[in-house]
Amino acid sequence: MLPLRTLALLSSVVGCAMAFAPTTTFAPRTVTTLRAEKTELVVDENFDDVNLVGLLGLNRLKKISRKHKRQLVDRIQNFEVVQDGEDYVPATAEQSEQMRDAAGVAAPAVHRAAAVGKAVPDPLKIIIAGAPASGKGTQCEMIKEQYGVVHLSTGDMLRAAVADQTEVGKLAKEYMDSGKLVPDDVIIGVVKDRLDQTDCQKRGWLLDGFPRTPAQADALAAAGVSADCFLFLNVPDEVLVERVVGRRTDPETGKIYHMTFSPPDDEEVLARLEQRSDDTEEKVKVRLEQFHANVDAVKGSYTDISVDIDGTASPSDVAKSVDEGIKSKATAKAST
Repeated sequence: MLPLRTLALLSSVVGCAMAFAPTTTFAPRTVTTLRAEKTELVVDENFDDVNLVGLLGLNRLKKISRKHKRQLVDRIQNFEVVQDGEDYVPATAEQSEQMRDAAGVAAPAVHRAAAVGKAVPDPLKIIIAGAPASGKGTQCEMIKEQYGVVHLSTGDMLRAAVADQTEVGKLAKEYMDSGKLVPDDVIIGVVKDRLDQTDCQKRGWLLDGFPRTPAQADALAAAGVSADCFLFLNVPDEVLVERVVGRRTDPETGKIYHMTFSPPDDEEVLARLEQRSDDTEEKVKVRLEQFHANVDAVKGSYTDISVDIDGTASPSDVAKSVDEGIKSKATAKAST
């Protein structure tokens, strides 16, 4: 067990035990000294009666020194330290601001996506709604990348349950095959539990296509779940029908193609494409009728935070409108 005094001295080893300098010395030339000379590293081997090289090893000391130098350079470049004689000391907020102003450098902005896995105070909470084939999937990917939130798609969860042939999956398949929306009581508990999980609490969340009914919106409110922004992608029915009916899936890769807008170039891939059972014109129209019967009431639950987006524009233009919409409703959160 090392003495407490020794442990305390080790904490200051980086700043005090080493320096890069010419290696002329009149001390006895030990093996350690010779090795240090080859790397131009001068090590105080007997720092305050503690044999640092013997305790830590020369290679470890060299690594500590290099790491310390990198950290110091980073802090200097970020205006986090000021020079005090031969030493550097932490800069005050005012000193950092003055140095940035003098250098013409803006204060660094932290991208929300860089906070993935880290707690964000009062994280961003977004709901996005739109009819089938309105482009929600594309926009959700962009929102997730831009803001680092957890993307929650009830559709993906339900399709996974169908594939696993769970009891709820079998029940959901009956509704999906008939072109109807899955009942509230099948999915509402799943969503509540998911929002309580750690990643959503830390990073915020993006609810994709939920709530779909006034009952679901009321249930979320009753559970204390509130959003910062409600995005609605507005696309005419005739455009939606064309998008859905031409949609095909590659069963081997899961990639989605469109027979009109983005067909595969490979004939082999084209031959194995499949159409989802609920992607026929008849079933799409049933789904759209039910969607329209509920969406106005759902939007009514989020009047103060609702933003309508033109979903017929190009994906990049829609993304720009989405970003502007989020910032207009959650300015403080969207800018952190």
